[in-house]
Amino acid sequence: MSTTTGPPVVDRASQPDDGSRRPPPRRRPAQLGRGVRRRVRRARRRAFVRTGRGVRRVVRAWRSSLQLRVGAITMLVAAVVVVIVSMVLFTQIRGQLLDVKQQAAVDQSLAGVVYAQTEVSGIATGDSASVRSTLSRTVEGLQRLGGAAGDFDVVMVYRSGEDERPAVSRRGVEPALPADLRAQVAGGAQAYRYARVPDLRGEPVPTLIVGAPVPTDPGGGDSVEVYFAFPLDQEQANLSGIRSTVAITSAVLVLFVAGIGVLVTRLVVDPVRRAAGSAQRLADGHLEERLAVRGEDDLARLATSFNAMAEGLQQQITQLEALSQLQQRFTSDVSHELRTPLTTVQMAAAVLHDARGEFDPAVARSAELLQAELNRFEALLTDLLEISRYDAGAATLEPEAQELGPLVQRVVSGMASLAERHDCALLVSLPPRSVIAEVDGRRVERVLRNLVGNAIEHGRGKPVEITLAASRWAAAITVRDHGVGLTAEDAQHVFDRFWRADPSRVRTVGGSGLGLSISLEDARLHGGWLQVWGLPGEGAQFRLTVPLVVGAELTSSPLPLRPPMLSRGQA
Repeated sequence: MSTTTGPPVVDRASQPDDGSRRPPPRRRPAQLGRGVRRRVRRARRRAFVRTGRGVRRVVRAWRSSLQLRVGAITMLVAAVVVVIVSMVLFTQIRGQLLDVKQQAAVDQSLAGVVYAQTEVSGIATGDSASVRSTLSRTVEGLQRLGGAAGDFDVVMVYRSGEDERPAVSRRGVEPALPADLRAQVAGGAQAYRYARVPDLRGEPVPTLIVGAPVPTDPGGGDSVEVYFAFPLDQEQANLSGIRSTVAITSAVLVLFVAGIGVLVTRLVVDPVRRAAGSAQRLADGHLEERLAVRGEDDLARLATSFNAMAEGLQQQITQLEALSQLQQRFTSDVSHELRTPLTTVQMAAAVLHDARGEFDPAVARSAELLQAELNRFEALLTDLLEISRYDAGAATLEPEAQELGPLVQRVVSGMASLAERHDCALLVSLPPRSVIAEVDGRRVERVLRNLVGNAIEHGRGKPVEITLAASRWAAAITVRDHGVGLTAEDAQHVFDRFWRADPSRVRTVGGSGLGLSISLEDARLHGGWLQVWGLPGEGAQFRLTVPLVVGAELTSSPLPLRPPMLSRGQA
Protein backbone atom coordinates (compact mmCIF):
# COMPACT_ATOMS: atom_id res chain seq x y z
CA MET A 1 0.00 0.00 0.00
CA SER A 2 1.57 3.29 -1.19
CA THR A 3 0.91 6.77 0.08
CA THR A 4 1.16 9.84 -2.20
CA THR A 5 2.61 12.87 -0.51
CA GLY A 6 1.73 16.23 -2.03
CA PRO A 7 2.50 19.83 -1.09
CA PRO A 8 1.44 20.79 2.38
CA VAL A 9 -1.90 22.54 2.71
CA VAL A 10 -1.63 25.85 4.54
CA ASP A 11 -4.57 27.09 6.56
CA ARG A 12 -4.56 30.85 5.91
CA ALA A 13 -7.12 31.47 8.58
CA SER A 14 -4.79 30.03 11.18
CA GLN A 15 -1.76 32.07 10.04
CA PRO A 16 -0.70 34.94 12.26
CA ASP A 17 -1.46 38.44 10.93
CA ASP A 18 1.81 40.14 10.00
CA GLY A 19 0.16 43.43 8.99
CA SER A 20 0.54 42.88 5.22
CA ARG A 21 -3.12 41.96 4.69
CA ARG A 22 -5.19 43.97 7.05
CA PRO A 23 -8.91 44.40 6.41
CA PRO A 24 -10.03 47.94 5.64
CA PRO A 25 -11.01 49.82 8.77
CA ARG A 26 -14.69 50.10 9.35
CA ARG A 27 -16.20 53.52 9.54
CA ARG A 28 -17.98 54.41 12.67
CA PRO A 29 -21.67 55.39 12.51
CA ALA A 30 -20.80 58.96 13.53
CA GLN A 31 -18.36 59.27 10.61
CA LEU A 32 -20.92 57.84 8.20
CA GLY A 33 -23.53 60.28 9.52
CA ARG A 34 -21.19 63.25 9.04
CA GLY A 35 -20.37 62.11 5.50
CA VAL A 36 -24.05 61.77 4.63
CA ARG A 37 -24.82 65.19 6.09
CA ARG A 38 -21.91 66.68 4.15
CA ARG A 39 -23.17 65.20 0.88
CA VAL A 40 -26.69 66.41 1.64
CA ARG A 41 -25.40 69.93 2.28
CA ARG A 42 -23.43 69.86 -0.97
CA ALA A 43 -26.47 68.63 -2.86
CA ARG A 44 -28.61 71.37 -1.32
CA ARG A 45 -25.99 73.97 -2.15
CA ARG A 46 -25.81 72.81 -5.77
CA ALA A 47 -29.59 72.78 -6.02
CA PHE A 48 -29.74 76.27 -4.51
CA VAL A 49 -27.11 77.56 -6.95
CA ARG A 50 -28.88 76.00 -9.93
CA THR A 51 -32.23 77.36 -8.78
CA GLY A 52 -30.72 80.82 -8.35
CA ARG A 53 -29.22 80.67 -11.84
CA GLY A 54 -32.52 79.61 -13.31
CA VAL A 55 -34.38 82.38 -11.51
CA ARG A 56 -31.83 84.96 -12.67
CA ARG A 57 -32.15 83.74 -16.26
CA VAL A 58 -35.94 83.96 -16.09
CA VAL A 59 -35.80 87.45 -14.57
CA ARG A 60 -33.25 88.56 -17.18
CA ALA A 61 -35.41 87.19 -20.00
CA TRP A 62 -38.51 88.81 -18.47
CA ARG A 63 -36.84 92.21 -18.27
CA SER A 64 -35.20 92.10 -21.67
CA SER A 65 -38.00 90.66 -23.82
CA LEU A 66 -41.17 92.67 -24.42
CA GLN A 67 -42.52 89.80 -26.50
CA LEU A 68 -42.12 87.38 -23.59
CA ARG A 69 -43.88 89.74 -21.17
CA VAL A 70 -46.80 90.34 -23.52
CA GLY A 71 -47.13 86.61 -24.26
CA ALA A 72 -47.02 85.66 -20.58
CA ILE A 73 -49.49 88.36 -19.52
CA THR A 74 -51.83 87.45 -22.39
CA MET A 75 -51.67 83.78 -21.43
CA LEU A 76 -52.34 84.59 -17.77
CA VAL A 77 -55.32 86.83 -18.50
CA ALA A 78 -56.71 84.38 -21.05
CA ALA A 79 -56.26 81.50 -18.59
CA VAL A 80 -58.13 83.37 -15.84
CA VAL A 81 -60.98 84.32 -18.16
CA VAL A 82 -61.23 80.83 -19.65
CA VAL A 83 -61.17 79.18 -16.21
CA ILE A 84 -63.96 81.43 -14.96
CA VAL A 85 -66.07 80.86 -18.08
CA SER A 86 -65.40 77.11 -17.95
CA MET A 87 -66.42 76.90 -14.29
CA VAL A 88 -69.64 78.81 -14.95
CA LEU A 89 -70.41 76.69 -18.02
CA PHE A 90 -69.63 73.42 -16.23
CA THR A 91 -71.78 74.45 -13.25
CA GLN A 92 -74.71 75.21 -15.51
CA ILE A 93 -74.36 71.92 -17.41
CA ARG A 94 -74.07 69.99 -14.15
CA GLY A 95 -77.13 71.75 -12.73
CA GLN A 96 -79.20 71.06 -15.84
CA LEU A 97 -78.22 67.36 -15.86
CA LEU A 98 -79.10 66.97 -12.19
CA ASP A 99 -82.36 68.88 -12.58
CA VAL A 100 -83.45 66.62 -15.43
CA LYS A 101 -82.45 63.53 -13.45
CA GLN A 102 -84.17 64.81 -10.32
CA GLN A 103 -87.43 65.63 -12.10
CA ALA A 104 -87.52 62.26 -13.82
CA ALA A 105 -86.78 60.49 -10.52
CA VAL A 106 -89.54 62.35 -8.67
CA ASP A 107 -92.08 61.56 -11.40
CA GLN A 108 -91.04 57.94 -11.41
CA SER A 109 -91.25 57.72 -7.62
CA LEU A 110 -94.78 59.16 -7.68
CA ALA A 111 -95.87 56.50 -10.18
CA GLY A 112 -94.17 53.87 -8.02
CA VAL A 113 -96.01 55.07 -4.91
CA VAL A 114 -99.35 54.64 -6.72
CA TYR A 115 -98.36 51.14 -7.78
CA ALA A 116 -97.14 50.25 -4.28
CA GLN A 117 -100.39 51.52 -2.78
CA THR A 118 -102.40 49.12 -4.92
CA GLU A 119 -100.13 46.22 -3.94
CA VAL A 120 -100.11 46.76 -0.17
CA SER A 121 -103.72 47.78 0.22
CA GLY A 122 -104.81 44.25 1.13
CA ILE A 123 -101.79 43.28 3.19
CA ALA A 124 -102.44 41.16 6.23
CA THR A 125 -100.83 43.14 9.00
CA GLY A 126 -100.66 40.34 11.53
CA ASP A 127 -99.10 37.75 9.20
CA SER A 128 -95.32 38.18 8.89
CA ALA A 129 -95.06 35.85 5.92
CA SER A 130 -97.79 37.75 4.09
CA VAL A 131 -96.07 41.09 4.79
CA ARG A 132 -92.72 39.76 3.59
CA SER A 133 -94.13 38.26 0.40
CA THR A 134 -96.19 41.35 -0.37
CA LEU A 135 -93.21 43.66 0.06
CA SER A 136 -90.95 41.42 -2.06
CA ARG A 137 -93.58 41.18 -4.78
CA THR A 138 -94.07 44.95 -4.73
CA VAL A 139 -90.31 45.59 -4.98
CA GLU A 140 -90.01 43.26 -7.97
CA GLY A 141 -93.03 44.89 -9.60
CA LEU A 142 -91.60 48.38 -9.12
CA GLN A 143 -88.32 47.35 -10.78
CA ARG A 144 -90.20 45.84 -13.69
CA LEU A 145 -92.10 49.04 -14.21
CA GLY A 146 -88.89 51.04 -14.83
CA GLY A 147 -89.12 54.64 -15.99
CA ALA A 148 -87.39 57.57 -17.66
CA ALA A 149 -84.93 58.08 -14.79
CA GLY A 150 -82.94 54.96 -15.68
CA ASP A 151 -81.79 52.10 -13.48
CA PHE A 152 -82.69 52.22 -9.82
CA ASP A 153 -82.93 50.18 -6.65
CA VAL A 154 -85.98 49.94 -4.40
CA VAL A 155 -86.25 49.73 -0.64
CA MET A 156 -89.64 49.24 1.05
CA VAL A 157 -90.00 49.44 4.81
CA TYR A 158 -93.05 48.16 6.65
CA ARG A 159 -93.29 49.84 10.03
CA SER A 160 -95.51 48.42 12.76
CA GLY A 161 -94.97 50.22 16.01
CA GLU A 162 -91.29 49.83 16.84
CA ASP A 163 -90.77 46.97 14.41
CA GLU A 164 -89.46 47.48 10.86
CA ARG A 165 -89.52 44.94 8.08
CA PRO A 166 -87.51 46.04 5.05
CA ALA A 167 -87.59 44.57 1.55
CA VAL A 168 -84.76 45.52 -0.81
CA SER A 169 -83.89 44.91 -4.42
CA ARG A 170 -80.15 44.81 -3.58
CA ARG A 171 -78.26 44.51 -0.37
CA GLY A 172 -76.30 47.48 0.89
CA VAL A 173 -78.84 50.06 -0.17
CA GLU A 174 -81.01 50.15 2.94
CA PRO A 175 -78.10 50.93 5.42
CA ALA A 176 -76.98 53.81 3.18
CA LEU A 177 -80.29 55.66 3.44
CA PRO A 178 -79.76 59.05 5.17
CA ALA A 179 -81.33 59.25 8.61
CA ASP A 180 -82.79 62.68 8.04
CA LEU A 181 -84.45 61.46 4.85
CA ARG A 182 -86.03 58.51 6.68
CA ALA A 183 -87.22 60.80 9.46
CA GLN A 184 -88.80 63.17 6.95
CA VAL A 185 -90.54 60.33 5.07
CA ALA A 186 -91.70 58.78 8.32
CA GLY A 187 -93.33 62.11 9.07
CA GLY A 188 -95.46 61.70 5.95
CA ALA A 189 -93.61 63.90 3.41
CA GLN A 190 -91.99 63.05 0.13
CA ALA A 191 -88.27 64.03 0.05
CA TYR A 192 -85.02 63.37 -1.78
CA ARG A 193 -81.35 63.44 -0.89
CA TYR A 194 -78.00 62.95 -2.59
CA ALA A 195 -75.89 60.31 -0.91
CA ARG A 196 -73.15 57.78 -1.68
CA VAL A 197 -74.49 54.23 -1.96
CA PRO A 198 -72.29 51.15 -2.52
CA ASP A 199 -72.61 49.53 -5.92
CA LEU A 200 -72.30 45.82 -6.74
CA ARG A 201 -68.53 45.98 -6.14
CA GLY A 202 -68.96 47.76 -2.84
CA GLU A 203 -67.61 51.08 -4.09
CA PRO A 204 -69.64 54.16 -3.07
CA VAL A 205 -71.38 55.83 -5.99
CA PRO A 206 -73.18 59.21 -5.98
CA THR A 207 -76.88 58.40 -5.80
CA LEU A 208 -80.17 60.31 -5.84
CA ILE A 209 -82.52 58.83 -3.22
CA VAL A 210 -86.22 59.69 -3.37
CA GLY A 211 -88.46 58.57 -0.53
CA ALA A 212 -92.21 58.75 -0.04
CA PRO A 213 -94.80 57.25 2.30
CA VAL A 214 -97.25 54.74 0.79
CA PRO A 215 -100.87 55.55 1.79
CA THR A 216 -102.38 52.67 3.79
CA ASP A 217 -105.48 52.11 5.97
CA PRO A 218 -105.73 55.21 8.13
CA GLY A 219 -107.36 53.26 10.94
CA GLY A 220 -104.39 50.94 11.47
CA GLY A 221 -101.17 51.83 13.22
CA ASP A 222 -98.91 50.47 10.48
CA SER A 223 -97.12 52.44 7.72
CA VAL A 224 -95.19 51.65 4.56
CA GLU A 225 -92.31 53.66 3.11
CA VAL A 226 -90.77 53.26 -0.30
CA TYR A 227 -87.32 54.56 -1.36
CA PHE A 228 -85.95 54.75 -4.88
CA ALA A 229 -82.13 54.93 -5.28
CA PHE A 230 -81.08 56.24 -8.71
CA PRO A 231 -77.29 55.85 -9.28
CA LEU A 232 -75.66 58.86 -10.88
CA ASP A 233 -72.70 56.98 -12.35
CA GLN A 234 -73.82 57.66 -15.89
CA GLU A 235 -74.26 61.34 -15.17
CA GLN A 236 -70.87 61.35 -13.42
CA ALA A 237 -69.27 59.78 -16.49
CA ASN A 238 -70.95 62.34 -18.72
CA LEU A 239 -69.74 65.17 -16.47
CA SER A 240 -66.19 63.72 -16.48
CA GLY A 241 -66.24 63.68 -20.26
CA ILE A 242 -67.59 67.22 -20.36
CA ARG A 243 -64.95 68.30 -17.82
CA SER A 244 -62.14 66.79 -19.91
CA THR A 245 -63.50 68.37 -23.06
CA VAL A 246 -63.80 71.75 -21.39
CA ALA A 247 -60.27 71.47 -19.95
CA ILE A 248 -58.71 70.52 -23.29
CA THR A 249 -60.68 73.19 -25.10
CA SER A 250 -59.67 75.77 -22.50
CA ALA A 251 -55.99 74.86 -22.77
CA VAL A 252 -56.11 75.03 -26.56
CA LEU A 253 -57.96 78.34 -26.40
CA VAL A 254 -55.41 79.79 -23.95
CA LEU A 255 -52.50 78.70 -26.14
CA PHE A 256 -54.28 80.04 -29.20
CA VAL A 257 -54.91 83.43 -27.59
CA ALA A 258 -51.33 83.55 -26.28
CA GLY A 259 -50.04 82.66 -29.74
CA ILE A 260 -52.09 85.46 -31.25
CA GLY A 261 -50.72 87.86 -28.62
CA VAL A 262 -47.13 86.79 -29.30
CA LEU A 263 -47.65 87.04 -33.05
CA VAL A 264 -49.19 90.50 -32.83
CA THR A 265 -46.46 91.62 -30.44
CA ARG A 266 -43.82 90.28 -32.77
CA LEU A 267 -45.29 92.26 -35.65
CA VAL A 268 -44.82 95.39 -33.52
CA VAL A 269 -41.61 94.46 -31.69
CA ASP A 270 -39.59 93.35 -34.72
CA PRO A 271 -39.61 96.82 -36.35
CA VAL A 272 -38.78 98.35 -32.96
CA ARG A 273 -35.88 95.92 -32.60
CA ARG A 274 -34.64 96.82 -36.05
CA ALA A 275 -34.91 100.49 -35.13
CA ALA A 276 -33.00 99.86 -31.88
CA GLY A 277 -30.28 98.01 -33.77
CA SER A 278 -30.02 100.78 -36.33
CA ALA A 279 -29.87 103.38 -33.54
CA GLN A 280 -27.06 101.41 -31.88
CA ARG A 281 -25.11 101.20 -35.14
CA LEU A 282 -25.73 104.89 -35.66
CA ALA A 283 -24.36 105.58 -32.17
CA ASP A 284 -21.30 103.45 -32.99
CA GLY A 285 -20.44 105.79 -35.85
CA HIS A 286 -22.21 104.24 -38.84
CA LEU A 287 -23.84 107.49 -39.89
CA GLU A 288 -25.16 106.03 -43.14
CA GLU A 289 -27.47 103.62 -41.27
CA ARG A 290 -31.12 103.91 -42.36
CA LEU A 291 -34.38 102.00 -41.85
CA ALA A 292 -36.44 100.46 -44.62
CA VAL A 293 -39.84 102.15 -44.97
CA ARG A 294 -42.72 99.77 -45.74
CA GLY A 295 -46.31 100.93 -46.07
CA GLU A 296 -47.90 104.02 -44.59
CA ASP A 297 -48.77 102.93 -41.06
CA ASP A 298 -47.39 104.14 -37.73
CA LEU A 299 -44.29 101.97 -38.02
CA ALA A 300 -43.58 103.40 -41.45
CA ARG A 301 -43.88 106.92 -40.04
CA LEU A 302 -41.49 105.87 -37.25
CA ALA A 303 -38.96 104.65 -39.82
CA THR A 304 -39.35 107.87 -41.81
CA SER A 305 -38.80 110.00 -38.71
CA PHE A 306 -35.77 107.90 -37.74
CA ASN A 307 -34.24 108.31 -41.19
CA ALA A 308 -34.81 112.07 -41.07
CA MET A 309 -33.19 112.21 -37.63
CA ALA A 310 -30.23 110.14 -38.85
CA GLU A 311 -29.83 112.40 -41.86
CA GLY A 312 -29.81 115.48 -39.65
CA LEU A 313 -27.35 113.90 -37.23
CA GLN A 314 -25.06 112.90 -40.07
CA GLN A 315 -25.00 116.44 -41.41
CA GLN A 316 -24.40 117.96 -37.97
CA ILE A 317 -21.69 115.48 -37.04
CA THR A 318 -19.99 115.93 -40.40
CA GLN A 319 -19.95 119.69 -39.90
CA LEU A 320 -18.68 119.31 -36.33
CA GLU A 321 -15.95 116.93 -37.48
CA ALA A 322 -14.89 119.40 -40.15
CA LEU A 323 -14.83 122.25 -37.63
CA SER A 324 -12.94 120.10 -35.13
CA GLN A 325 -10.36 119.14 -37.70
CA LEU A 326 -10.02 122.79 -38.73
CA GLN A 327 -9.58 123.82 -35.09
CA GLN A 328 -7.01 121.08 -34.48
CA ARG A 329 -5.11 122.02 -37.61
CA PHE A 330 -5.26 125.69 -36.65
CA THR A 331 -3.96 125.01 -33.14
CA SER A 332 -1.19 122.77 -34.43
CA ASP A 333 -0.17 125.17 -37.21
CA VAL A 334 -0.22 128.20 -34.96
CA SER A 335 1.80 126.39 -32.32
CA HIS A 336 4.41 125.33 -34.86
CA GLU A 337 4.50 128.72 -36.52
CA LEU A 338 4.97 130.47 -33.19
CA ARG A 339 7.83 128.20 -32.23
CA THR A 340 10.40 129.90 -34.54
CA PRO A 341 9.71 133.55 -33.58
CA LEU A 342 9.44 132.51 -29.95
CA THR A 343 12.91 130.98 -30.11
CA THR A 344 14.29 134.22 -31.57
CA VAL A 345 12.55 136.35 -28.95
CA GLN A 346 13.80 134.01 -26.21
CA MET A 347 17.37 134.39 -27.42
CA ALA A 348 17.07 138.19 -27.37
CA ALA A 349 15.35 138.11 -23.97
CA ALA A 350 18.15 135.90 -22.64
CA VAL A 351 20.72 138.45 -23.74
CA LEU A 352 18.76 141.23 -22.03
CA HIS A 353 18.26 139.12 -18.91
CA ASP A 354 21.98 138.36 -18.66
CA ALA A 355 22.85 142.04 -19.01
CA ARG A 356 20.17 143.31 -16.62
CA GLY A 357 22.84 144.29 -14.10
CA GLU A 358 23.96 147.13 -16.37
CA PHE A 359 20.43 148.57 -16.69
CA ASP A 360 18.62 150.85 -14.35
CA PRO A 361 16.25 149.06 -11.92
CA ALA A 362 13.06 149.61 -13.97
CA VAL A 363 14.61 148.24 -17.17
CA ALA A 364 16.21 145.33 -15.26
CA ARG A 365 12.81 144.42 -13.77
CA SER A 366 11.26 144.55 -17.24
CA ALA A 367 13.93 142.14 -18.53
CA GLU A 368 13.14 139.71 -15.71
CA LEU A 369 9.38 139.90 -16.38
CA LEU A 370 10.01 139.41 -20.10
CA GLN A 371 12.07 136.29 -19.43
CA ALA A 372 9.42 134.86 -17.06
CA GLU A 373 6.52 135.48 -19.43
CA LEU A 374 8.45 134.02 -22.37
CA ASN A 375 9.06 130.87 -20.34
CA ARG A 376 5.36 130.72 -19.53
CA PHE A 377 4.52 131.29 -23.20
CA GLU A 378 6.84 128.44 -24.16
CA ALA A 379 5.11 126.14 -21.65
CA LEU A 380 1.74 127.14 -23.10
CA LEU A 381 2.92 126.34 -26.63
CA THR A 382 4.26 122.98 -25.45
CA ASP A 383 0.91 122.15 -23.84
CA LEU A 384 -0.97 123.28 -26.95
CA LEU A 385 1.15 121.03 -29.12
CA GLU A 386 0.57 118.14 -26.73
CA ILE A 387 -3.20 118.75 -26.77
CA SER A 388 -3.18 118.92 -30.57
CA ARG A 389 -1.41 115.55 -30.71
CA TYR A 390 -4.10 114.07 -28.47
CA ASP A 391 -6.85 115.62 -30.59
CA ALA A 392 -5.28 114.24 -33.76
CA GLY A 393 -4.84 110.79 -32.20
CA ALA A 394 -1.08 110.97 -32.73
CA ALA A 395 -0.09 110.58 -29.06
CA THR A 396 1.73 107.30 -28.41
CA LEU A 397 2.63 105.48 -25.23
CA GLU A 398 6.19 104.32 -24.56
CA PRO A 399 5.75 101.97 -21.60
CA GLU A 400 8.46 100.19 -19.71
CA ALA A 401 8.51 98.35 -16.39
CA GLN A 402 9.76 100.65 -13.64
CA GLU A 403 9.33 101.26 -9.93
CA LEU A 404 6.77 103.89 -9.06
CA GLY A 405 8.25 104.67 -5.63
CA PRO A 406 11.43 106.36 -6.96
CA LEU A 407 9.32 108.11 -9.60
CA VAL A 408 7.15 109.65 -6.86
CA GLN A 409 10.28 110.66 -4.95
CA ARG A 410 11.70 112.40 -8.00
CA VAL A 411 8.52 114.42 -8.44
CA VAL A 412 8.47 115.38 -4.75
CA SER A 413 12.15 116.43 -4.90
CA GLY A 414 11.47 118.55 -7.98
CA MET A 415 8.52 120.30 -6.29
CA ALA A 416 10.35 120.88 -2.97
CA SER A 417 11.43 124.43 -3.81
CA LEU A 418 7.88 125.40 -4.78
CA ALA A 419 6.60 123.89 -1.54
CA GLU A 420 9.14 125.87 0.45
CA ARG A 421 8.04 129.13 -1.17
CA HIS A 422 4.43 128.35 -0.13
CA ASP A 423 5.51 127.14 3.32
CA CYS A 424 3.92 123.76 2.54
CA ALA A 425 5.11 120.34 3.72
CA LEU A 426 5.05 117.38 1.32
CA LEU A 427 4.21 114.10 3.11
CA VAL A 428 4.94 110.92 1.14
CA SER A 429 3.55 107.48 2.03
CA LEU A 430 5.01 104.50 0.13
CA PRO A 431 4.21 100.78 0.53
CA PRO A 432 6.85 98.50 2.08
CA ARG A 433 7.21 96.53 -1.14
CA SER A 434 8.30 97.87 -4.49
CA VAL A 435 5.52 98.71 -6.95
CA ILE A 436 6.54 97.89 -10.52
CA ALA A 437 4.23 98.84 -13.38
CA GLU A 438 4.46 99.13 -17.16
CA VAL A 439 4.03 102.89 -17.62
CA ASP A 440 5.38 105.79 -19.62
CA GLY A 441 7.48 107.41 -16.91
CA ARG A 442 7.58 110.82 -18.59
CA ARG A 443 3.81 111.07 -18.76
CA VAL A 444 3.24 109.80 -15.21
CA GLU A 445 5.76 112.30 -13.86
CA ARG A 446 3.99 115.08 -15.76
CA VAL A 447 0.66 114.04 -14.23
CA LEU A 448 2.10 114.00 -10.70
CA ARG A 449 3.83 117.36 -11.19
CA ASN A 450 0.54 118.92 -12.24
CA LEU A 451 -1.34 117.37 -9.31
CA VAL A 452 1.27 118.27 -6.71
CA GLY A 453 1.66 121.80 -8.11
CA ASN A 454 -2.10 122.39 -7.97
CA ALA A 455 -2.24 120.98 -4.43
CA ILE A 456 0.55 123.34 -3.30
CA GLU A 457 -1.10 126.34 -4.95
CA HIS A 458 -4.54 125.63 -3.48
CA GLY A 459 -3.39 124.13 -0.15
CA ARG A 460 -3.18 127.42 1.80
CA GLY A 461 0.16 126.35 3.31
CA LYS A 462 -1.21 123.13 4.81
CA PRO A 463 0.52 119.76 4.26
CA VAL A 464 0.07 117.92 0.97
CA GLU A 465 -0.13 114.12 1.24
CA ILE A 466 1.11 111.87 -1.59
CA THR A 467 0.21 108.18 -1.17
CA LEU A 468 1.19 105.19 -3.32
CA ALA A 469 -0.50 101.77 -3.10
CA ALA A 470 -0.90 98.73 -5.31
CA SER A 471 -3.05 95.63 -5.70
CA ARG A 472 -2.57 92.54 -7.85
CA TRP A 473 -3.77 94.31 -10.97
CA ALA A 474 -3.42 98.08 -10.48
CA ALA A 475 -1.41 100.84 -8.84
CA ALA A 476 -2.83 104.11 -7.49
CA ILE A 477 -1.36 107.45 -6.40
CA THR A 478 -3.40 110.03 -4.48
CA VAL A 479 -2.52 113.69 -3.94
CA ARG A 480 -4.43 115.20 -1.01
CA ASP A 481 -4.51 118.86 0.00
CA HIS A 482 -6.37 120.60 2.83
CA GLY A 483 -7.06 123.87 1.07
CA VAL A 484 -10.12 125.59 -0.32
CA GLY A 485 -11.58 122.37 -1.74
CA LEU A 486 -14.04 121.83 -4.58
CA THR A 487 -17.80 121.82 -4.94
CA ALA A 488 -19.63 119.10 -6.82
CA GLU A 489 -20.07 121.44 -9.79
CA ASP A 490 -16.36 122.34 -9.76
CA ALA A 491 -15.42 118.65 -9.76
CA GLN A 492 -17.35 118.18 -13.02
CA HIS A 493 -15.34 120.89 -14.81
CA VAL A 494 -11.92 120.63 -13.18
CA PHE A 495 -10.48 118.72 -16.16
CA ASP A 496 -11.88 121.13 -18.76
CA ARG A 497 -9.38 123.16 -20.76
CA PHE A 498 -8.56 126.63 -19.41
CA TRP A 499 -11.17 126.24 -16.66
CA ARG A 500 -10.71 127.90 -13.27
CA ALA A 501 -13.07 127.78 -10.30
CA ASP A 502 -12.44 131.48 -9.57
CA PRO A 503 -11.66 133.44 -12.77
CA SER A 504 -10.60 136.49 -10.75
CA ARG A 505 -7.96 134.54 -8.85
CA VAL A 506 -4.35 135.09 -10.00
CA ARG A 507 -2.15 132.08 -10.65
CA THR A 508 0.98 131.85 -8.53
CA VAL A 509 2.49 128.74 -10.11
CA GLY A 510 2.27 130.07 -13.64
CA GLY A 511 0.49 127.15 -15.31
CA SER A 512 -1.08 127.24 -18.74
CA GLY A 513 -4.57 126.07 -17.72
CA LEU A 514 -4.13 122.86 -19.71
CA GLY A 515 -2.26 120.81 -17.11
CA LEU A 516 -5.21 118.79 -15.77
CA SER A 517 -6.62 118.27 -19.26
CA ILE A 518 -3.29 116.84 -20.43
CA SER A 519 -3.05 114.77 -17.23
CA LEU A 520 -6.47 113.25 -17.92
CA GLU A 521 -5.42 112.35 -21.46
CA ASP A 522 -2.17 110.82 -20.13
CA ALA A 523 -4.19 108.66 -17.72
CA ARG A 524 -6.54 107.54 -20.47
CA LEU A 525 -3.59 106.73 -22.73
CA HIS A 526 -2.40 104.30 -20.04
CA GLY A 527 -5.88 102.78 -19.84
CA GLY A 528 -6.24 104.25 -16.36
CA TRP A 529 -8.34 106.69 -14.38
CA LEU A 530 -7.79 110.22 -13.10
CA GLN A 531 -10.52 111.14 -10.64
CA VAL A 532 -11.13 113.95 -8.15
CA TRP A 533 -12.95 114.36 -4.87
CA GLY A 534 -13.47 117.69 -3.15
CA LEU A 535 -15.38 119.36 -0.38
CA PRO A 536 -15.47 123.12 0.27
CA GLY A 537 -13.23 123.96 3.20
CA GLU A 538 -11.94 120.37 3.49
CA GLY A 539 -9.59 120.32 0.51
CA ALA A 540 -9.45 118.02 -2.49
CA GLN A 541 -7.92 114.70 -3.45
CA PHE A 542 -6.90 113.52 -6.92
CA ARG A 543 -6.42 109.82 -7.61
CA LEU A 544 -4.41 108.39 -10.50
CA THR A 545 -5.00 104.67 -11.14
CA VAL A 546 -3.06 102.73 -13.80
CA PRO A 547 -2.91 98.99 -14.58
CA LEU A 548 0.28 97.16 -13.69
CA VAL A 549 0.34 95.59 -17.15
CA VAL A 550 -0.30 97.53 -20.34
CA GLY A 551 -3.67 96.65 -21.86
CA ALA A 552 -5.21 95.25 -18.65
CA GLU A 553 -8.70 96.45 -17.81
CA LEU A 554 -9.27 98.25 -14.53
CA THR A 555 -12.13 97.20 -12.29
CA SER A 556 -11.15 98.86 -9.01
CA SER A 557 -8.50 101.06 -7.41
CA PRO A 558 -6.21 100.16 -4.50
CA LEU A 559 -6.90 103.53 -2.82
CA PRO A 560 -10.28 105.09 -2.00
CA LEU A 561 -11.23 108.30 -3.76
CA ARG A 562 -12.72 109.84 -0.63
CA PRO A 563 -10.20 110.41 2.20
CA PRO A 564 -10.83 107.80 4.90
CA MET A 565 -10.29 110.25 7.78
CA LEU A 566 -13.45 112.21 6.98
CA SER A 567 -16.62 111.36 8.82
CA ARG A 568 -19.58 110.05 6.89
CA GLY A 569 -21.60 113.17 7.65
CA GLN A 570 -18.88 115.44 6.22
CA ALA A 571 -18.59 113.29 3.10
